[in-house]
Amino acid sequence: MLIVISPAKRLDWSARDVATTRPDFEDDALRLAKSARNLTLAELKSLMDLSDDLAKLNRDRFRAFADDPAEADTRPAAFAFAGDTYQGLEAPSLDPDELSWADDRLRILSGLYGVLRPRDAIQAYRLEMGSKLKTRRGKSLYDYWGDEIAKALNAQAEAVGTDILVNCASQEYFGAVPSKALKLRVVTPVFMEDKPGGPKVVSFYAKRARGAMARFVVQHRLTDPDSLLDFDAGGYAYREDLSEPDKPVFVRAAE
Repeated sequence: MLIVISPAKRLDWSARDVATTRPDFEDDALRLAKSARNLTLAELKSLMDLSDDLAKLNRDRFRAFADDPAEADTRPAAFAFAGDTYQGLEAPSLDPDELSWADDRLRILSGLYGVLRPRDAIQAYRLEMGSKLKTRRGKSLYDYWGDEIAKALNAQAEAVGTDILVNCASQEYFGAVPSKALKLRVVTPVFMEDKPGGPKVVSFYAKRARGAMARFVVQHRLTDPDSLLDFDAGGYAYREDLSEPDKPVFVRAAE
């Protein structure tokens, strides 16, 4: 199985003693960074609905984005992202063998880099997939990436001998993977909290659970989608009565 997760808005730029790899779409990332670099502060603020301080931070990041990756200040992707999903993934605590397996099976969907492996070297950025950044390919990042992300996932699935993709990404990011171009069976786990009025998805917890599911797959070297049903991290348990084909539902007592 392949697993895909979303990136995070927040970064952890701590130094890491981890050998990095080069992103497959590094040239595209540079093109997009140059497009974003040309935006005014007001345009960048509007593009991603940022505060003044965040707009300035990300303007400075794009201005500092190195044209030559060899001269760039980079971090391994799965270690650099620091949002809820990555609290569940806990990449720094994966051992070398687990990271090596994840390099083949875990992918991070990115507005700037397209598709990333866990140890791909990235420069500091924020560019959400839903951003309507105009390029020669269209009016949004969905237009820019077209079928390229789906093709990359198809190729990696073929390389590891699977036709299953476990979607632990958000709708915003998985929307960049056109179903007509993707040749894989997609399994999308759903994580819910058991509320008084019935189970509900709570975004904060669901994001963390998606990362924990990705970790579960990596640590147990899972290849059969039925084995996902054993997921129990954080108190979640599979609920057959709420599930649908290829949409297993996991519920836990609300905190």
